[in-house]
Amino acid sequence: MTNARPTRRTVLFGGAALGIAAALPLAARAANPANPASPKMHVLKDPNCGCCTAWIDILRAEGFEVTVEASMGTALARFKTRNGIPRNMISCHTGTIEGYMIEGHVPVADIRRLLDERPEAVGLAVPGMPMGSPGMGPESRRDAYDVHLIRRDGSTGIFARYDAA
Repeated sequence: MTNARPTRRTVLFGGAALGIAAALPLAARAANPANPASPKMHVLKDPNCGCCTAWIDILRAEGFEVTVEASMGTALARFKTRNGIPRNMISCHTGTIEGYMIEGHVPVADIRRLLDERPEAVGLAVPGMPMGSPGMGPESRRDAYDVHLIRRDGSTGIFARYDAA
């Protein structure tokens, strides 16, 4: 009669194989930007703006599929106004994602929360260009800033708050 009890080696290698097998679909999804599970955002920005590009790079590193359209001056300002971004919420770039507007250097976690919660809103905004917000320099030198929820009636409220570092 053989010993049916697994050896330590069998348990270790078997557990590792199961872990790898379980992780493969997740890795494939993260590595495949054409995956429908990847959030898709379209961003309008000045073609010469480096901080906008840095923010887009952060989104892409977090699994977002981002397309970019060059826009500037009055054309970009009109786009923002037409889509419900109040004048006091304006920043340098504007994204659209799943029916929402994302204005300025909004952190990825807040975009994901917006998409999870799905409030009746125009979208999110980080007005201006606060130091230490995503794409605006190191978080270790962050100024305090708020992420605003823009409601459909044009009013705003605090969606998230970031303290100075």
